[in-house]
Amino acid sequence: MRVWAVPLALLALAVCVTCSVASHQQKEPPIAPYKAAVVDPAVLAKRLVSMQYGSGWPRSRKFDCSKLKCVALTFDDGPGEYTARLLDLLRKRDVKATFFVIGQMVAADKGGHLVRRIVEDGHELGNHSWSHPALAGLSHDAVQRQLQHTNDLVFKLTGVRMHIMRPPYGSTNAAVAAEARQEGLAEILWSVDTLDWLHRVPAAVTRRAGEAKPGSIVLMHDIHRTTVEAVPAILDLLARKGFTFVTVSELYGRTPSPGRTYTER
Repeated sequence: MRVWAVPLALLALAVCVTCSVASHQQKEPPIAPYKAAVVDPAVLAKRLVSMQYGSGWPRSRKFDCSKLKCVALTFDDGPGEYTARLLDLLRKRDVKATFFVIGQMVAADKGGHLVRRIVEDGHELGNHSWSHPALAGLSHDAVQRQLQHTNDLVFKLTGVRMHIMRPPYGSTNAAVAAEARQEGLAEILWSVDTLDWLHRVPAAVTRRAGEAKPGSIVLMHDIHRTTVEAVPAILDLLARKGFTFVTVSELYGRTPSPGRTYTER
């Protein structure tokens, strides 16, 4: 979460994660046209077959989280300059996570190298809107554009259709949920907020992530260096407590249902 978003974020936290934003509609940030680099069809087809993308993506490792102490680590607002380092750390520990990406950030990474690496490393992708507005304050058409533009760009770059989304600031209402359903997206909130965007101290991020319970969804942001620096300690701490690291879909043992809202298992 960006620093400029602090006032709105604090308001969202104070009310509740499914807060309603004031009834008047806010002005939607402009969505600039973007021509995605097209993946070679032969290469994309090979990926689709070998990695089972599409409706079966990401491939589940078939954890039974009704019996295991599962936790889903999630990262918002990227991909950014620290995402590659985070992916290195997760790969070294064979940990899979869920990345809720912003369309503008994906577009800024020319060629889509980071979002493709997220997919190729076996992580789950989720839609975090195009430009990070509070969706509950937008018109129906604006919410649709925010979700569709990001969905379309990610698909052009990776061949993946995302099945989950996270509304920025947790700002959602019945209209946002209905549009998410229309786009085939489940709303994924969280049960553990590390507040890593506010307190840029790795030890503090680790301590808050360590409050996870079986079935928790942990909120972090891969755009912050201090968060990435905290990840090894977070993995060590939760591993000592007997946790198994899973993606959001693995946490539920299936793809979450479009339009429904999830905060933990």
